[in-house]
Amino acid sequence: MAVLNIKQIMEILPHRQPFLLIDTVEELEPGVRASARKCVSYNEPYFSGHFPNEPVMPGVLIIEALAQTGAVAILSVEENRGKTAYFAGLDHVKFKQKVVPGDVLELETEIIKQKGPIGVGKASAKVAGKTVCTAELTFAIGQ
Repeated sequence: MAVLNIKQIMEILPHRQPFLLIDTVEELEPGVRASARKCVSYNEPYFSGHFPNEPVMPGVLIIEALAQTGAVAILSVEENRGKTAYFAGLDHVKFKQKVVPGDVLELETEIIKQKGPIGVGKASAKVAGKTVCTAELTFAIGQ
């Protein structure tokens, strides 16, 4: 059972369709970690061009979904409510397999460092329990 539905996610994140890339938050420890899901549908707008005969979710959007998952964790802290989490860097990004229509992305981001408005999240995405992407995401909390 999800702890946050799409409406509750939109109360935390500024993202909206078609760029809101998480459907539910399954687990949440504010300021510590979050896990979320994204049901990948053939109707996603990027599939018409990536690629027309073999639809594959772009890797940058998998990273963005992981960042949004981490943003829910960090922006759920009371002092960060109403703020925006911005990318400040990416490290150790690895893609291990394709994500295609019909897949359910299981997203997890844990905040491993934070000093003031800057922090780092350790992130992983899985499909059916198999890792499809790992990364370290550096973020900056802004107004």
